Amino acid sequence: MSSTNGHGSKKAILYARVSTEEQARTGYSLAQQLEALQEFSAQEGYEVLEEVKDPGQSGASLERPGIDRVRDLVSAGGVSVVLAQDRDRFAREPAYLYLLREELRERGCSLRALNDKGDDSPEGELTEGLLDQIARYERAKIAQRTQRGKLRRAREGKIVAVTSATYGFEYNEARDNYMVNEEKMVNVRRIFFMVGVEGRPINAVKVAFDREGVPTPGAAAYWSKKTIRDVILNDSYKPHDTKEIASLVAEGLLSVEVAETLNPSKRYGIWWFNRMRVRRKQTSEMGPDGPIYRRRAASTEKPREKWVAVPIPAAEIPLVWVDAAREAIKDNRPISSAGRRLWPLSGGVLLCGGCGRRMFPNVSGGHNGRKKYVYYRCPKRIAHGQDACTHRKQYRAEKVEAAAWNLVSGLLTDPTRLRAALAEMIKQERQGLRSDPHRDGRIWLSKLTEADRKRSRYQEMAAEGLIDFDELRAKLATLEETRKTARRELEALESRDKKLAELECNSDALLERYTALVPEALEVLDAEERHQLYNMLRLRVTTENDGALAMSGVLSSDQKFSEQKLTSPFTNSRRSTVLERQKHA
Repeated sequence: MSSTNGHGSKKAILYARVSTEEQARTGYSLAQQLEALQEFSAQEGYEVLEEVKDPGQSGASLERPGIDRVRDLVSAGGVSVVLAQDRDRFAREPAYLYLLREELRERGCSLRALNDKGDDSPEGELTEGLLDQIARYERAKIAQRTQRGKLRRAREGKIVAVTSATYGFEYNEARDNYMVNEEKMVNVRRIFFMVGVEGRPINAVKVAFDREGVPTPGAAAYWSKKTIRDVILNDSYKPHDTKEIASLVAEGLLSVEVAETLNPSKRYGIWWFNRMRVRRKQTSEMGPDGPIYRRRAASTEKPREKWVAVPIPAAEIPLVWVDAAREAIKDNRPISSAGRRLWPLSGGVLLCGGCGRRMFPNVSGGHNGRKKYVYYRCPKRIAHGQDACTHRKQYRAEKVEAAAWNLVSGLLTDPTRLRAALAEMIKQERQGLRSDPHRDGRIWLSKLTEADRKRSRYQEMAAEGLIDFDELRAKLATLEETRKTARRELEALESRDKKLAELECNSDALLERYTALVPEALEVLDAEERHQLYNMLRLRVTTENDGALAMSGVLSSDQKFSEQKLTSPFTNSRRSTVLERQKHA
């Protein structure tokens, strides 16, 4: 293809990203971005290799399917440029943008945005860097002003409206407080009555609600015990009298002005603002079929003095019910199964083929002298009924375990095959890192050093009167965010190194320990040792409706992560065992 500007034929990748929040707020669509990029590519004479989309992805991380696809395409060679409409489509954090640019530059590819102001010269890079920092500072100021605005509204006694109201309530017309939704609040009152008055356990409430088809607070199809527990502990449903309102004022959690507007003869619920700090991030890890992206959220409770109480209409639930329900569940704690595993495939090795949930052993019989049997069953089907999961079968635990162990023990008695399989597993793990950890480490260390240098320089400028203290605070805040990002990424790189080192150590341990054992010695490994061994081999066993097992991990003879269909005598005792099928093969 000829160029209209003398570039010659260059191959380009078009990249478009939009977060769910951005699209909802501004209508900033993928189609609009790609249309602008296509027009620009035609003008510049670029040959478009692929259009990569990242729908619903945040720019706060590089752990995104679209960016991983871009990296793969650039690594394959022949790509001259990756185009985006705006620089923040690649990343919102300048440090991440710098890292991505350096990684692609080493492969002869450049990043380019339609809103670029500079060029590839040092002066151009300086200009772009300054623009990135200014944009980042503006975003931080907008976020800060938004948070201050929300805090002011809460202190004025107004609810900060989010996507949906607390279960049992709905927003008033102004969306600054709640009204009781009687249709849903009936279910909330039932929870407090069943637990506090009737003395039923939380699980009994869950089972009853699921059986009756009571709508859940969110998008989930079934009630969870955690949801019911959270309802019981939510102060929105607890009636607060005048004395309790006064105590909140004394603590500084509720303003006097707001308290004076309340009717002293009424009771109110309390909706808390600024109580929890939520950190969200997206990570990726290599699975048997490629990267698996997970969104994680970590919540921590802020100090109580930072909370803001907002009075809301009372849910009309008797206080004695609320107190009794809270007393009934105050000692509830999840029981850990650590150290009590009796079956090696439990704990996430055996997966349901219908819904993907990990299956767990369920005991049947054992009463009145009857023989006890253990079956693997789908927990979703048990908890939520027959319609929750399409996989109907249950599996005798000893037979499933035998099928898996026959295959794994056969692998352990073949050192050559095991060594090659483990080497391939480590190779794939390294490939999953997508970039050079040592190079990335040097980049992040240089960013830390640069931030320290700039910090000293900004302080000198303030001392000399070249910038005022407001500008100094803004610049130091931006630098501190860059330092935090760099430290976080360095910790992540160190974690990856440890993971690989552990994987290599486990591989050496496997070869040294298990290949030296005779088959008779392998059979005496206890359940916990077998479970650890399965995890080291990345074994995953998926059940199928026809009674077969699909096993994946370091298993196949061609040293690749592939599935082997193994029919086992789970539902028909006349079927051949795994070992017999292997012999025929």
